[in-house]
Amino acid sequence: MFKQPRRFNLQAILAFLILILPFSLVMASDGSTTVDLTSSTYGIIAIIVFIIAYSLVIGEEFLDLRKSKPVLIAAGIIWILVGMAYNTIGEPHAAGIAVKHNIEEYAELLLFLLAAMTYINALEERNVFDALRAWLVSQGYSLKTVFWITGLLAFVISPIADNLTTALLMAAVAMSVGAGNTTFVALACINIVVAANAGGAFSPFGDITTLMVWQKGIVQFEQFFALMIPSLVNWLIPAAIMSFSVPKGHPKPIESEVVVKRGGYFMIGLFLFTIVMAVSFHNFLHLPPVLGMMTGLGLLKLFAFYLKKRETGTPEPDSLEDSAIKDAALNAEAPQSYDIFSILARAEWDTLMFFYGVILCVGGLGTLGYLALVSEMMYSGAGIMGTGTTGANIIVGVLSAIVDNIPVMFAVLTMNPDMSLGQWLLVTLTAGVGGSLLSIGSAAGVALMGQARGIYTFFAHMKWTWAIALGYAASIWVHMWINADLMDTAITSAKAMH
Repeated sequence: MFKQPRRFNLQAILAFLILILPFSLVMASDGSTTVDLTSSTYGIIAIIVFIIAYSLVIGEEFLDLRKSKPVLIAAGIIWILVGMAYNTIGEPHAAGIAVKHNIEEYAELLLFLLAAMTYINALEERNVFDALRAWLVSQGYSLKTVFWITGLLAFVISPIADNLTTALLMAAVAMSVGAGNTTFVALACINIVVAANAGGAFSPFGDITTLMVWQKGIVQFEQFFALMIPSLVNWLIPAAIMSFSVPKGHPKPIESEVVVKRGGYFMIGLFLFTIVMAVSFHNFLHLPPVLGMMTGLGLLKLFAFYLKKRETGTPEPDSLEDSAIKDAALNAEAPQSYDIFSILARAEWDTLMFFYGVILCVGGLGTLGYLALVSEMMYSGAGIMGTGTTGANIIVGVLSAIVDNIPVMFAVLTMNPDMSLGQWLLVTLTAGVGGSLLSIGSAAGVALMGQARGIYTFFAHMKWTWAIALGYAASIWVHMWINADLMDTAITSAKAMH
């Protein structure tokens, strides 16, 4: 129907749209053979379906429609189209092989996050985070001191926990201390978002994007720490600039004491041991890190059994008076026993289902051939707009401020461009901290807009985007400087080379 030049132009236009819009960055199954079906009816309908679904995701806050719902439906429709497309070219089994690989990728991510989320929820139930917040609130620090302490703690805690949980915890401290002072609360929330995202960028446990890079085997666990100083610079520069605008004053100390429940401190140690297991399984046994996390989840559930027995056990009466007390207690409503499965159920299932939808959607689009177009434009030759690999990786970070960084990083990982270790670390850094440029660019920012509704807003954050951008640029420069020897270091991981 179309002449060849016309067909090429259509592909170029679609590739350009893929690049600049959230529906863009797509993922295909690793190692699978894909054909170019981007100009077919199936390919065009698939990209339209994804555009509509991701538009609904972006409008979640206004539509009150959970983000997982549209992408789950879109994933099913896209893979129907993929199956039909491959049937028409005489390869009926190719689509099934590709989707199975996508599901395997998701299964690893799901189980890893499920174990991590359960630990975080268990620590929260034991009042570990509340105790830390109460201690900070009761100290009577100045507003500027609280600004720096909450930012520093967000940077330090997020590599171990995750940037979302850390941001919510530190924002609760800032809001308690600065109640009524909207200027301080807004600045503190911006600082916390930047710090949490920066802290999560140099640890596989700090952000979903770093976790994906680690599980893919491209960057080893200890190699992420090369990003610690660039990440610190990314936070310190905007924090120092914003600190001059923090109001002066010493708010009245809030007397608040929270006691950590039985087993809380032991759970902290168990969580750290689980992280060590995940790292050791991956580094020394060459097993998926999720295996270590699930083993650790089993240990947590075993400890939960101990807590259940301790907290529901009733001592034998030593006297008639004790017996009367016991009878009264038995006649009263029995307290709920400790149930680890109720804590497991509190995982962010909407987020976990969203990841499924994203992986399957972008996997389907990649199987149709869109990924090859994007990869060629961004990483082949001089790269996009002649900026080369470095420029392409910097643009990835800017895109992650507009779009969720999950599909962005999935796209880059599946493109698997021929990059040095230094460049892979660069794109890990930019995808992780680029979301700080706008409040909607990261899960931490979106969550805090809800927690400090009307105070920490899109425009309140955007007022300081210029300062955050300075930190973004400086962190890239510092990485290129201190990790210059890694910019030419080849990736040796067998899985990455595959």
